Parts: sequence; structure tokens; C-alpha cells
Amino acid sequence: MGMAPTPGRRVTAAAEGDVVVFLIGMRINHWRAVRHWLPALAAMPRMLKELSRNADSGLLGLRGLGGGPRVYGVVQYWESREKLLAYASDRGGRHHPAWAAFNRRVRGSKGGVGIWHETYIVPAGSYESVYCDMPPTGLGAAWGVEPAGRRGERAAQRLASAAVERQRRSSTSSA
Repeated sequence: MGMAPTPGRRVTAAAEGDVVVFLIGMRINHWRAVRHWLPALAAMPRMLKELSRNADSGLLGLRGLGGGPRVYGVVQYWESREKLLAYASDRGGRHHPAWAAFNRRVRGSKGGVGIWHETYIVPAGSYESVYCDMPPTGLGAAWGVEPAGRRGERAAQRLASAAVERQRRSSTSSA
């Protein structure tokens, strides 16, 4: 099996505007509570497949998180907070029934499984990235990549470049 191709020596994520990062995961607290943690573990891939099949869902990319044998998680990059919240509240999607079933099971689980999530809305000008001899990863995989030199060779330059762009957008939208 060959190595994944790399897009160039030094690239940065081509993200524009605010970035929505959603972290979600679970922890198996009691291995013997299989009937409580297995459905939660199985629900996530089904939801991610549903989101990935729908180009309008707002999910731009994702990456699994390792945390040892008990902890499973996913970093997700979203087009907007509105699309993330729309999916979470969509009664016709896989999330709503999975969440309802989890809540029913958790009442009797005596802490057999834990779940968590964190949502970050990162304003334009408050993030930067660089990937050296890497296939697109994380934010770069979600938004695409461009040569790092377009935004600056150093992290401070890329952050300053993004801040200037944020100020430009702010002044044109208020005019």
C-alpha cells in the first residue's frame, strides 16, 4: 500500500471566515455494560455516513480521535453553526432517534457509558495552520489547502493576514 500523495512541501488550510469545530465522543465506563455503550458506539458511524452522503448537510470534514481503549471521539469541521444545529435538531435524521435512545438507556446504565461534546466557533483571524509534506489533514482536509506563502511563511504572519482579511470584511459589510 502506497503513501497518500502530499499536496506540496508547505501548505496551509484555505479556510475563509469563521470555522466551526465540533468535538464529540464517548467513554466506556463499565466494560460489562455492553447494552449501554455498544448502541452509542454504533450510532456514530451511521450518523457520519448520513452526513457525508448529503453535500448540503454542512459537514466539511472529520477525523477520528484516539483516547485509549475506553474513549472514542471525532473532530468535525462544519460550514456553519446553523447547519450543525439544524442537524442536531432534525427529527428526520439519525441524530434525533439515537439521542432519544441514548437518554432512555442511560437512566438504567448506572454510569456505564459517558458521552461528551464541545462546539467551538472560531472567528476569522483566530486560526492558522501549516502542513509540511503531509496529505490534507484536519482543517486543511475540510477546507482544502493552498501554498503557505500566500498567507505567510510563519504562524504569526498567517494570523496577521487573516486578521487583516477579517477587518476588511467587517468594514465592507458595515458600509
